[in-house]
Amino acid sequence: MLLVLDVGNTNTVLGVYRMETSGFSGRVGTKLEAHWRVATIATHTVDEYGVLFRNLFAIGKIEVAEVRGIIISSVVPPMDSTLREVCERYFHLKPLFVEPGAKTGMPVLCDNPAEVGADRIVNGVAAFEKFGGPCIVVDFGTATTFDVVSRKGEYMGGAIAPGIGISAQALVENTARLPRVDFRKPGKLIGTNTVASMQSGMFYGYLGLVDGILERMTAELGPETKVVATGGLSPLIGEHSKFIKTVDDLLTLDGLRIIWERNTAAHKQQRA
Repeated sequence: MLLVLDVGNTNTVLGVYRMETSGFSGRVGTKLEAHWRVATIATHTVDEYGVLFRNLFAIGKIEVAEVRGIIISSVVPPMDSTLREVCERYFHLKPLFVEPGAKTGMPVLCDNPAEVGADRIVNGVAAFEKFGGPCIVVDFGTATTFDVVSRKGEYMGGAIAPGIGISAQALVENTARLPRVDFRKPGKLIGTNTVASMQSGMFYGYLGLVDGILERMTAELGPETKVVATGGLSPLIGEHSKFIKTVDDLLTLDGLRIIWERNTAAHKQQRA
């Protein structure tokens, strides 16, 4: 089995893939056995994360000893050493981090490729593998990122906007009387009370931000551009966006699996 971890600023998503090799063709088949979303807490110790992960495995009725590989995408550098030790102590494996030197199979055409978030490369790899190019990935996380992949499978760059959650938090924290409200599509555009007005402004304002950026990007890339959304609120925004045609909650996990397979294949070729 393969354990994949996508470590974000707010949440960490774990997935466990069962890797099966056909005896006739030698091809590797994969099946996502389980996946979980937990809070990213940088102050947790190695043992706290180790116990958490093992408890999740127990709930999913998955044996820790079955894990034969681990790959991690992290945008929280202080967590990296903790997670590395968790893998070595509780799984007896050295994890592969998506970082410079890892074989992603995707050229990065940015001014400084090393500064591009690992999750953005992972999303680009998965989107191109599953949908082809040119394509745009919209990831609704702590920040909302727009990642562009060319027709030839090159990571071209993109855009970063404040996430829905921190935008709403800033509105509440910087006003005296506005309450915290759920982010959802309001019953009507013109709100007749404070809560409805805030929901209308947040929902349609953010939808306008997303579609405004996508309109300009697709105009530059061409009408055949595929747009896929992932992340926590992708189903809600994706349902009402003019440009998002596919919502894939597991896109990042699939990208990690693909990169693991590419690095494993490259390692086998070097040994041969």
